[in-house]
Formats: sequence, C-alpha cells, structure tokens
Amino acid sequence: MNLFNVYPLYDITPVKALDCTITDNNGVEYLDLYSGHGVISIGHTQPDYVEKLKNQLDHLGFYSNAIQNPLQVELAQKLGKLSGLEDYELFLCSSGAEANENALKLASFHNGKSRVVAFDNSFHGRTSAAVAVTDNKKIVAPINAQQVVTFLPLNQIELVEAELEKGDVTAVIIEGIQGVGGLDQGTTDFFQALEKACKKHDVVLILDEVQSGYGRSGKFFAFQHHGVNADIISVAKGMGNGFPVGAILISPRFEASFGLLGTTFGGSHLSCAASIAVLDVIEKLDLQKNVNEVYEYFLEKIKEVPGIKQVKGKGLMLGVEFDFDVAALRKKLIIEKHIFTGSANNKNLLRILPPLTVKKSDIDTFVKALKESLEELKN
Repeated sequence: MNLFNVYPLYDITPVKALDCTITDNNGVEYLDLYSGHGVISIGHTQPDYVEKLKNQLDHLGFYSNAIQNPLQVELAQKLGKLSGLEDYELFLCSSGAEANENALKLASFHNGKSRVVAFDNSFHGRTSAAVAVTDNKKIVAPINAQQVVTFLPLNQIELVEAELEKGDVTAVIIEGIQGVGGLDQGTTDFFQALEKACKKHDVVLILDEVQSGYGRSGKFFAFQHHGVNADIISVAKGMGNGFPVGAILISPRFEASFGLLGTTFGGSHLSCAASIAVLDVIEKLDLQKNVNEVYEYFLEKIKEVPGIKQVKGKGLMLGVEFDFDVAALRKKLIIEKHIFTGSANNKNLLRILPPLTVKKSDIDTFVKALKESLEELKN
C-alpha cells in the first residue's frame, strides 16, 4: 500500500529533536522556527513533558469518558488559572477541527439558528465543519445539511451587522490571528464592535485560538489583546506539544446536559497528562514573558533585512512579507541554511512559528541566514 499523496515533501527525515533543534537521519541539525504549524509550544522532547507522559503510560493510557478521570479536572483547573478564564467550562476533544465542529454545534443548540459568519482567508479545520480560505471573495459554503457559512472582509463591522440583522446567524467564528490565511487580524475596535453586535442579536461569538492560543501571541489568548470576551474558545495545536488534543472553553451562558456533545478520544489520560505538562512548563519557565521579549527583539533585528514589505502578526505568530513569491527563499532556508519556516496562502509570506522557548540567539541565526539567502538568490 502507498501513502495517499496529498502533501509535497522535502527530502528530509527527522529522527530526533530537542527544544528548537531537529536532527535528521544523516545527523544534520535544523533550527525549527515553524514547530509543525505551531504545535510544539514548549520545545521538542521537553524533559518534564517526556517524564509526565512516560509516567502516565506506566499506569493508564486511555479509557472512555464514561468513567471518572481526575486528570480532566486537574487540566480544567490549571487551564482556567493560566488563561484567566476560571468561570468557563472545558470540553475535551482530539483536534482543532473537532473543537470548531463542536463549537458550531453548541451554538446551534443554544439559539436554534443555523447560519455562520466567518471571514475572508479564515481557516477553521478540514472536517465537514470546515471553513475554507476564500481568496477575498464573499461566498456561501456548506458546513452540513443545516448550516452554511457567509464570508465577510475583516474589520468591516457594518457588513457583519447587516448579516446579523437578518436573524438567522447562529455564530460568528473568527481567529485571534489568522494562520494559514496570512497573519491578518481584526483591530481592537473591530473585535469590540463584533462582541457588542453578537450580544445584541443573540449570536454566539466563537474565538478560534487553535493556532494563536496558549501564549503564542504574548497573551494566553490572542483575543485578550483586545479587551473582549468570547462565548466559546477553540484550542488545539500547542495544547499538547505534539500529542493530539483539542478543546473548547465554554462561557457560563451555556448549560451542559448529558449527550449534548460527544467524542471518542477526547480527554484521554495520556492527552490530559500531555496538556497538564504543557501548562506546568509554560508557568515554570514563564514562557509568555519569553514570547514578548523575543518578539520585541525580532521586530528590531528583522530591520537589518532589506526588501521586507511588512512584518505581520504578534508574539511568536509572525509573518515576514516580501513583494515576491518566497517559495525559492523558503526552500533555500531549509535545504542550505537548515532552518524550518512555514508558508501561507499569501505566497509572499514566510511564516515564523517557533517553539515558545526560542532564544534571541536563534533569531540572530535566522536573520543572518535570511540576509545571506536573499543575496544569493539575487546573484
């Protein structure tokens, strides 16, 4: 049997990793400034994390949600404390796509409406509840038999209000900072007006923090930069540092009932152990402080690089935009300079999503390699 060929692959085979360094089967070391789409939050094979998982494997890896699991309670309490959302409740699942699917279900169950408003170039997963990138066009796309999505431009609140006034919108879903779409984000004025409009029309405000959450933006959640509250928050990626886990954080306006939501693998003992370890390390190493310090350093250091159009994003969720397609530049960085970066639907954008443990010296390495690569491509 062959693999279903849907991913273009570089000829690199990682065999081990530590913190921000990946080593391939030939012994070549790479600086990881992408962390697998922002998944590696506390560094590869972080010792406390590894020990926590090994210890849990010695006891119990998985059983269903039909039995009590104290690790779920511990995780909920720690997540509430670190995020500042102790009055929210936690529903655990297996991925960001599943988190957003459950968020949209919960919204429809709550207000009995079906239509969803999302934003151009947004991305909320690959399941039947996916919201796809729209290439700057307002379209309507199916979610399931009952729901459709209407896409609108970011930062145009009057267009959102016009849709909400129609009375059939169940939820607005928005990324704290857009990921694969190209690092665009709503302004503070837009987020605050959006929250107000949703409350006025009994529309659920869903903040997709699957990529931008868990300290990556410099606050625990990116929407917290704007002084707003969300009805439902979806998380995944950095939550498990490579272990598949997702969740939604649910505000007190919703009431739980048996059978309302469900999942097979969500909240397993192993996934909870991984998630608890991530929170413990974020707190122990004060990684949000590191994110902000490295971000400020990055903004200054990147000024040394000629030809940059702009730097987008916040914290350690960044995009470096040029006025040309960066595919060749990204390939040179990986193959010749041994630095992993990411791509976006904006073909002129290098995505920078390192582990939150990244050091200023790593940024020095990247900037030096970037300057050299640009000069070499020019000649």
